[in-house]
Amino acid sequence: MKRLSYTNIVIKPEKKETISFHERDLHPLVTRFINTNQHFKAWKKTIFHESSSNTKKGLNEWLHPDIIGVYLPFSDYEEVTLKLQKSLSLSAVKLFSFELKKELNFSNLRHYYFQAVSNSSWSHEGYLVISKMAEDPDFIDELRRLNNAFGIGIIKINTDSPEESEILFQSFVKSELDWSTINRLVEENPNFKQFMEDVEEDLQLRKIKGKYDKILSDEELDAHIKTKKLSFSHY
Repeated sequence: MKRLSYTNIVIKPEKKETISFHERDLHPLVTRFINTNQHFKAWKKTIFHESSSNTKKGLNEWLHPDIIGVYLPFSDYEEVTLKLQKSLSLSAVKLFSFELKKELNFSNLRHYYFQAVSNSSWSHEGYLVISKMAEDPDFIDELRRLNNAFGIGIIKINTDSPEESEILFQSFVKSELDWSTINRLVEENPNFKQFMEDVEEDLQLRKIKGKYDKILSDEELDAHIKTKKLSFSHY
């Protein structure tokens, strides 16, 4: 009986799936989602960390969110309601903070989640936005526990159809803003400062004129998804 030889058999290691696109390639998808989703209906601006002032190493770590957004109630409220809010020193305006990551799993969960906790301390609502995540029950339970304890919401972006993205866990809503951190962000980052100036101007004019991130048309968005290979069917 002929014996089999295994000396020439080469076992190839399992190929690990890698995601080639950059986090910022996802920004147009996030823009579409938070502008059209009924919970947000927000105008968004990308914050470029590299444009911040040069300070001591580590001083600005976990200070800047990737994305900031604002809900302005002009299309939802009548003029008399807006005037009454102003007279009563009340406002329906809401500020959002978003930390964006390509992939979330047990190995990076705590690092990314607490980065979002730190970067979102100034806002009414803070979210960790991801395009791919572990789906096992233990992982979902841990996300739920962190959400219950620290209040950061989780959004899963649908890279094929952004408007079908999901808010997996809702953010806690803070009634008071952290004005000290807002002022520091205004001092440190010109993108953040421009955003706040635009929000203030729009509130005075009662119309949207600010330089927020462009909302791509359906055709532009489809082309962007294909060009950047954002759909996970490519992997």
